Amino acid sequence: MFKGWNRARLATKVSILGSALLCIALASIGLTLWIGWQLEGGAAAVNEAGRLRMQTWRLAHQGAANAHESLGPLAQAYDASLRLLLDGDPARPLFLPRDEQTLKAYRSVSEGWQQLQSTAAPPAPTGAQAELQVRRVDVLVDAIEARMAAWSALLSSVQLALVGLAIVAAMIFLYASHLVVFAPVDRLRRGLQALEQGTLGARVAEVSQDEFGDMARGFNRMAQRLEAVYQGMADEVRAKTVDLRLEQQRLATLYEATSFAAAASSPRELAVGFAERMRRAAGADAVALRWFDPSEQRMVLLAAQGLPPAMAEAERCLAPGACHCGSPALQARVIPITHDRGQGSHCAKAGFIAVTAVALTVQGRVMGEVDLLFRELPQPTQADRELLDSLASHLASAMDGLRIEALQREAAVAEERGMLARELHDSIAQSLAFMKIQLQLLQNARQGGKADAADRLVDELALGIKECTADVRALLMHFRTRTDGEDLLPALQQTLQKFRLQSGLQVELEVDGHAAPLPADVQVQLLHVVQEALANVRKHAQAHRVQVRLAHQPHWQIDVRDDGRGFDPAVDVPDDSHVGLRIMRERAAKVGAAVALESRPGAGTLVRISLPESEALSA
Repeated sequence: MFKGWNRARLATKVSILGSALLCIALASIGLTLWIGWQLEGGAAAVNEAGRLRMQTWRLAHQGAANAHESLGPLAQAYDASLRLLLDGDPARPLFLPRDEQTLKAYRSVSEGWQQLQSTAAPPAPTGAQAELQVRRVDVLVDAIEARMAAWSALLSSVQLALVGLAIVAAMIFLYASHLVVFAPVDRLRRGLQALEQGTLGARVAEVSQDEFGDMARGFNRMAQRLEAVYQGMADEVRAKTVDLRLEQQRLATLYEATSFAAAASSPRELAVGFAERMRRAAGADAVALRWFDPSEQRMVLLAAQGLPPAMAEAERCLAPGACHCGSPALQARVIPITHDRGQGSHCAKAGFIAVTAVALTVQGRVMGEVDLLFRELPQPTQADRELLDSLASHLASAMDGLRIEALQREAAVAEERGMLARELHDSIAQSLAFMKIQLQLLQNARQGGKADAADRLVDELALGIKECTADVRALLMHFRTRTDGEDLLPALQQTLQKFRLQSGLQVELEVDGHAAPLPADVQVQLLHVVQEALANVRKHAQAHRVQVRLAHQPHWQIDVRDDGRGFDPAVDVPDDSHVGLRIMRERAAKVGAAVALESRPGAGTLVRISLPESEALSA
């Protein structure tokens, strides 16, 4: 039965409990109603028996008064009362208790009435007869009241029993509710709390087959899935953590290699540092880093670690493809050194069984390779291969960067030498050539005995030497000019002061507006253009005063104006043969500036250097 109760559904259990409680309640209510009905019927019977007592005394009174005409109706009423007591009246209700004592008392009253009727018709009882009949009626009333007292006691007992039954039923209902509802709900609640606290192994006991049993089984399945999912996630997180840690190590290696590449000053230093880092990243036993020579016909060993001295010496210079134990391909993969391919090779003799060759490429061209040698067969992952490729790419870019920097330095030196040659050619060389001609003329004049011409040529030679010395000083000042990197104004003021001392001319400087400072290289080029313009004033303008204006708004602009003899731009058009103007335009073009000339004969010359706003902002 208990197993059947556990297998029953929750609705069935609730229906059984409710039906049982309803039946008990209905039975209790019916019992109390029935007892109450009996009490009401007994009370009506007592009233009716009391009427018999009254009717008996009335009959005796009417007989004593000789009122025989009213005795008949009284006798009929007496008979009706006796019949009513015997038959009862359910509508009132009224019925006589059917116990033996009550029925015996009723028969006594009925027999006494019959005796009275037998003495006279209609009966007219005497006082003694009436008193005897009344005593019989009192016995009947007492019997009925005794029976009613028993019913009242029974009703009280039933009511007390109902109170106890209600208490018991409530306890049974509460206990059944605990078993059927509250206990399963509490088990589910505790299971949910355990899940909330992270106890994924929590389970709920499946003690029934009802809806709560279904919920318990569903909860257990859910908890089992959650535990499996969490375990899977935990395993995945651990795996991801390991991957992230390895990735962090790779990124740290790349970052450290990048920092090292930025600080390296020579290809050999770069090669040694990257060889050690790539060996450590791959876990190799040895490493050899080779780079093509300028002719790209041989590969030179720039750096090596872990190689036997004899092997390093023998492979110091190899032809492309001569490594890898006969394998000419440069691929980032493990190449086993088999007995057939490695027989007689330096790798096999040194005890290496595998090599990983990583190509060093610059813009698609193979410029070298890194050979990682192993004494145990490695099992690199894709991430390991990508790390080696990244390191190789950084190394190749850094090596090419060093090469480009060297070429740029060489180009800068060559450009500076060319500029120096142009300056010497355009100033000192021309002066020396002129003095050479004057010296030849002087020798001819002395040989010809022309003393006046010789004196005049000596004065011209002295003037030429003086101008040549001024040109040398100007060049020295030009090449020593530097800016402080903060503002062009101090360097410009210093240049004008030197020009004032060398030329003896009046120089005025006007500054208009303020702006952010230009980079040092832009300032140097603009300053050199100004110096070239001042040199042209000193050499050709025959001026007395020079005005220099520096404007910052709306864009950078420097005006060099003199009050010299000027020229006609329509007649004397400056072209590339005018060395000073060409040099100024070349210097200005380097920083995105432009040089313009304005001049009139006898009205001086204006040289305007303009730096567009976009160029100033980009600088």
